[in-house]
Amino acid sequence: MVTTNAIVIGTKKYGEADLIVTCFTESDGIKTYMLRGVLKSKKGKIRASHFQLLTQLEIEASHKNKGTLEYLKDAKIALHYQTLHTDVVKSCLVMFLSEILISTIREEEKNERLYHFLSRSLVLLDHAEEYGNFHIYFLLQLSSYLGFYPDDTNKDLPYFNLQDGLFQDEVTNIYCEKGPFINNFKAFFGIKFDEAMRTKLTKSQRSSVLNLLLLYYQLHLQGFKKPKSLEILQQLFN
Repeated sequence: MVTTNAIVIGTKKYGEADLIVTCFTESDGIKTYMLRGVLKSKKGKIRASHFQLLTQLEIEASHKNKGTLEYLKDAKIALHYQTLHTDVVKSCLVMFLSEILISTIREEEKNERLYHFLSRSLVLLDHAEEYGNFHIYFLLQLSSYLGFYPDDTNKDLPYFNLQDGLFQDEVTNIYCEKGPFINNFKAFFGIKFDEAMRTKLTKSQRSSVLNLLLLYYQLHLQGFKKPKSLEILQQLFN
């Protein structure tokens, strides 16, 4: 048995009463659990309400580490959010972020740096009053933990080469972009969370930078899919 912190990044109903839950655990990376009868059970330590997306839990589990469904013995909320699941726009962001995480994190191995980044980011979002640029800032920062953060050494050059992840002064492939939205993208490098949230963007500027980042992810992560919740998110942020 292992006791560890865990973030719920995906849930799927199975049959009438069972739930399959995917968590990013602090101790062992991605783990998936079958919770038998949890959707109908009124008693017991494990409740369905504990498994809202991106909830931070403390769990007790048995990990066989064979790529199969694992056994969860106990789960309790480790950190109570104030707004993440009640604010309509933040709830949509939660869906978007969980789709991103399901699509990007695949390792069944410990990654404490990534775990603490996710935990901190969710707390910041929960407390934030300004968060219109959260998804842009989050995706850029997440790329550094996934190993493909853009090289911003020559950030003053006009083109961003999405394929090679760097700034340059000429076109070398079909994934070289320049223009006002690249300048908007550059504004998110080398700044802290609060400053990123205060960066002023129109709805079309925000949408362009977000789409640039999603294409960047598609080029650098095999099997990465654009989140289904993207359309709803963009409507809400308009």
